[in-house]
Parts: sequence; structure tokens; C-alpha cells
Amino acid sequence: MNSSNWIDLKQDADTGIETIRAHFEGHAYDPHWHDAYLVGFTEQGVQRFHCGRQRYDSVPGKVILLEPGEVHDGEAPTADGFTYSMLYLDPLWLERELRGLFSDAPEHCAPAMSMTVGQSPELIFAIAATFQTLHSKELRIVRQTALDYLLSQLTTQLHWRRRTQANPRMPQVALRARDYLHAHLHEDVGLNELTAVTGVDRFRLNRAFNAAFGMAPHAYLVQLRLAQARRQLAAGCAPAEVAAALGFADQSHLGRWFKRAYGLTPAHYRLRCTGLPDRP
Repeated sequence: MNSSNWIDLKQDADTGIETIRAHFEGHAYDPHWHDAYLVGFTEQGVQRFHCGRQRYDSVPGKVILLEPGEVHDGEAPTADGFTYSMLYLDPLWLERELRGLFSDAPEHCAPAMSMTVGQSPELIFAIAATFQTLHSKELRIVRQTALDYLLSQLTTQLHWRRRTQANPRMPQVALRARDYLHAHLHEDVGLNELTAVTGVDRFRLNRAFNAAFGMAPHAYLVQLRLAQARRQLAAGCAPAEVAAALGFADQSHLGRWFKRAYGLTPAHYRLRCTGLPDRP
């Protein structure tokens, strides 16, 4: 990592929300996704990333909203790099809170973002205020008040989408392969198994999967394991134990993939979330 790059990360014990403030120059992240809703804004510089086969340039005054599972990367196209603040909102927490605040929320639906990058000064103010109260571990009543204000502002950029609503443009081959990977993420899955499940050859499988998810099946499986590793590390599991449980060759193997996706090591992430150092 560039010596000028830094990441400041904490996790709120009550909600599981992660607060991340970071600065990057040059390459920041390889393509990856999160299990959380990402809600943040660019403080300084140009924050460039690809998401959904589109390129976005976020600058100061722009808000960034990403849904769970959306593949994105990150880089700084200018020499001064970029700085941003981000909240990682747990999906179960977000939906529960929204349904508690709004009794007319439709059943069998989940929150969906109305934009990826845009302008919303009120939402940026709410994000910044919530970030400060959570990151500095303010009194619980102060944190809860800030979160309620965030939710009220966030609803201006949210709509409800049916859980079972499938994208008609997404190939069924890719969906079947994805579901198989989710069901067997701890196993040493090979392409032959995926071709047997989907009924197509490797070429058509890879083409359909890339078109649907922006990465090849093997890369998707790695991301699945990294998302699970992130959850286990935040719960206090040791990096070596996580690596072994998820099929990585060793802790170093997990560490290389983890840092490419998230910009910090598994041990550093665990320490930031739990205060527990890695065991020697």
C-alpha cells in the first residue's frame, strides 16, 4: 500500500455499523462487494470507481450509495488522491429500523438505493453527524438521535423493491452458478461442477457470469469467502482460524486477498472492530 494511504475504522457495538474514514492515492481497491449498505461522501479529491459497468467520479459535495452485493473498485485519478467517510449499515438493522419508523413499509420488500452518486447536502450532513457520534463513541442517546436523523434523510434516496424481483436481463445460467457458489462457499468448487449444474460449457458459463456479476466465478467465490471472513473477524475470530475455516491456504493467503479488497489486513480489521490483537 502507498505510504500516504490510511484507513481509520471502528465498529459500533450496539448496531454493528462500521465507520470508515480513509485516504488513498493511486490504486485503492480491487473489485469487491460488501454485505452492507454503503452510505458516504467524498471529502477531498476525485474518488473514481466502477459499479454496474459504469464509471463514477465522486468529488466533494457528492454522496455515494451502494447496495449489498454491488461490485465496485476504487482509485484516485489525480495525484492528490481522495479522502472519504463511509458508514457500513447492516441490512437487517436498516430494514428493522425503517419498518419501525414507517408503518406503511410494504411487505416482502427490501430497501433499495435510488442512485449511486449524486448531490444531497442534507444527507451528507446527516452522514457526517452520524459518523462523528458513532466514531467518537458518544452517549447512546446521542448516537440513537443521530441515527434517526440519518434514516429520515436516507429515505429521500430509498425505495422498496420486492425481494423476489429478478432482473429479467440476468442470465439464468449465471443465477444457477451463483446460487451453487453460495451453497458451497466452504468447498473447493471447480468449473466442472458449475458446468454440470448449469448445463453449459465453460466458455458460455464464464461469459454469462461476467455479464451478470462483473467478475468470473472463481473471483466471485473468493469475494464470498472474504465477506464471510469479514463477519467472523468482526466477531473476534482469529485470522488463522478464519483462513482455515474458509478454505484459504493459510493466513497469508487470506491476508493478500483481504488487503486487495479492503485496503487493510485481517488482523488490523479485527483489532479495529474488537480491540483484540492477533494471537502470535
